[in-house]
Amino acid sequence: MRSRENSFSLVIPAYNEEKRIEDVLKAYKDVADEVIVVANGCTDATVEIVGKFSKKYPNIKLMVFEEKLGKGGAVIEGFKEASHGIVGFVDSDLSVPPEELKRLVRILKSGEFAGVIGSRRAEGSEIVIKQPFFRRLSSRIFNLLVRTLFGLKFRDTQCGAKIFRKSAIDAVIDSIHTRGYEFDVELLWKLAKRGFVIKEVGIKWGHSGESKFRLSYGPEMLINLLRIRFFSK
Repeated sequence: MRSRENSFSLVIPAYNEEKRIEDVLKAYKDVADEVIVVANGCTDATVEIVGKFSKKYPNIKLMVFEEKLGKGGAVIEGFKEASHGIVGFVDSDLSVPPEELKRLVRILKSGEFAGVIGSRRAEGSEIVIKQPFFRRLSSRIFNLLVRTLFGLKFRDTQCGAKIFRKSAIDAVIDSIHTRGYEFDVELLWKLAKRGFVIKEVGIKWGHSGESKFRLSYGPEMLINLLRIRFFSK
């Protein structure tokens, strides 16, 4: 039996994902020792579908919240529930192949890292399906803003595939205040401030046309980033 220190809990935030959550679970059920689906604010059949899967596969765990938590809020709740020494999260859109998550875990175990994050811009990345032009442009502008405000050197903070030592997450999780898509930035910043080493690696990735993210979220993300940078400890 593997020690819990080297076993893996994967968190999947889910908001109204009835159309694809079954495919997501089929793809990721063998990636981790524990798969935690955090269904939050769902008004469709997401909870019922995951519930049926969890009865068939004991390693799939369902958390249900009536209110919409946001991506960051859902991941935080999943991290708190995780019972293994390695934790991570992945978006529920199948943009990242399961083999890539396994590879990130292997890299984490092979080095003195507190975390390994997938990147669509680092060396070795492979983009199978490109994002629309304006998404790519806004992403680059966002990354430049993050580098300027936070001093983070990562080329891609928003790729939805990140793996960490739970001990590192436990050290910062109570200081994370954001609950939206800017959560990734605050998490990486708080880890960096505590001296944790995070490795960024190129990843195979494909854009999903059904992504929940919208460019209209940009102004709110900017405001939240400014709050994080200048008013968060």
